[in-house]
Amino acid sequence: MRIAWIVDLADPQLLAEVESLRAQLAVVGYPDAGRPTSADGLRTADAVVVWSDNPLNADLSSALADPGVRTIFAGPTLPAGDPDGVLAEASGLLVGASTPIHDVRIRAGAQASGSLDLSGHSHNDLGHVGEHDHLTDRVLLVDKVADDVDVLLEARIGLAAHPVLTWRPATASAAWTLGTTPSAVGSRQALRTMLYALRVLSGALPLQPVGVGLLGYGAIGHEHSRAVRAVPGLDLVAVCDTSETRLAAARAAAPDVATTTAATELLERPDVQLIVVSTPPNTHATWAMRAIEAGKHVVVEKPFAIHTSEADKVLAAAKDAGLLAAVYQNRRYDADYLALRRLVRSGALGEVFAIETFVGGYGHPCNMWHSDEEVSGGAFYDWGSHVLDQILDLVPTEIDYVSAANHKRRWFDVTNADHSRVTVRFVDGLEAEFVHSDLAAALKPRWYVLGTQGALVGRWRVEKVVSRNDIGTLSEDVLAPADSPPLLEFTGADGSVTQLATPPAEPYEFHRELADRIQLGVPMTVTGEQSRRVLAVMEAARLSAADDGRPVTLR
Repeated sequence: MRIAWIVDLADPQLLAEVESLRAQLAVVGYPDAGRPTSADGLRTADAVVVWSDNPLNADLSSALADPGVRTIFAGPTLPAGDPDGVLAEASGLLVGASTPIHDVRIRAGAQASGSLDLSGHSHNDLGHVGEHDHLTDRVLLVDKVADDVDVLLEARIGLAAHPVLTWRPATASAAWTLGTTPSAVGSRQALRTMLYALRVLSGALPLQPVGVGLLGYGAIGHEHSRAVRAVPGLDLVAVCDTSETRLAAARAAAPDVATTTAATELLERPDVQLIVVSTPPNTHATWAMRAIEAGKHVVVEKPFAIHTSEADKVLAAAKDAGLLAAVYQNRRYDADYLALRRLVRSGALGEVFAIETFVGGYGHPCNMWHSDEEVSGGAFYDWGSHVLDQILDLVPTEIDYVSAANHKRRWFDVTNADHSRVTVRFVDGLEAEFVHSDLAAALKPRWYVLGTQGALVGRWRVEKVVSRNDIGTLSEDVLAPADSPPLLEFTGADGSVTQLATPPAEPYEFHRELADRIQLGVPMTVTGEQSRRVLAVMEAARLSAADDGRPVTLR
């Protein structure tokens, strides 16, 4: 579907974001047909997107009102680009003033005319908005909606609901009345909504929910179950585990889910399009390959695999089959990391040249396979999968080498190291260190980041849950430091100290991106190639530690 664009915006930042959105749409399957300057030019494209805060000339307005030209009126176009009311007639919307910029809550609309064939589907299956979605923007107040207009998405202002995405089949016109601020246009929600609108224009609706099968149902399997059931566009179909007790827990959480102890049965289900692999790490690559061979998209728990050669085979097979292979790097969305990344990218720290990270405490490691080096990959592969992913997202520079060290001093009944350190040296001289320890009686900060204009320290919190026990006396459950987000302090070069806010990310953002990727083709924030790079660092650390800390380059 080739898209022609009419863009005429005075705000250079808004213009830049619209052009970026235009490029993203081209990447995900909507190639650019250029900028038509005449009515004839409009008719050569499959659809036209108009984004203007200036009046359009009469010839273009007249052509855009032609039902033979499928059109999306976006941003300020309807009030600003339509002095004669031609576009208002085409869209079926009589618009008035707009609100100030605020946090807009977008909800599924009423679908006024019922002209779309959405039998058996709700708008939540289509727009991925769930109960509501957020966007910081103005809302264009709509005074009247024609009877034959489908209201697909809406926002409430006071007691009135105002349409923000509509479709009028009689004139083949859609209107997205948001998109008036750079932050709104630059958001993931804007890309998602434009893709939704383009599907309306092309008749590619309804979007079928993605059937999900869970392979393995431990604690993380339950986390995936909860997320899949909460995210519009995903449908939990089946769970496989060798334990009947864990399958009973899966059914207790989701009574309608099918359960089986046979992985082959899960892989062969035609109503499952995505397999989530939550088995021990040394089996991740095997099950990922089997899922791809069965024609399924696949998400594996971290780490991706034990060896980069295994990850390479998975990624190559997925690419050849046109399928998704990704790793559940859920801590890319942690509140403290998002706040840190925002600070670094703002330039407030100046040029960052040293990063130190730490996770751990003093105590016996768990007795499950997590502490068995042969199964888990070793100490670098557990928390390292999370923290090294954060470091590599923060520092996209090419890596020079990796060095590492392990200590085995106390917990001899498990095979993982008791204390481990990884140092990543980047080609620009920046050094990043990650320490994981079960022998740290005193905790280092979670984050210690130095820049040429300041520093950031992430201090662990020690929290506890206080309650009564079964005989009525005090009971205290002390949380592990890693179970609470650290407190972040930014120290400026002048000695001033500012505590950073750590607003939580949207819930289940990884799974929302999964639905967007499989249904709409929107690229994910976390890619399989990025997780392969994390694995390469952990693999290099393992080799370095086995060779007395010798620097190792990535494979």
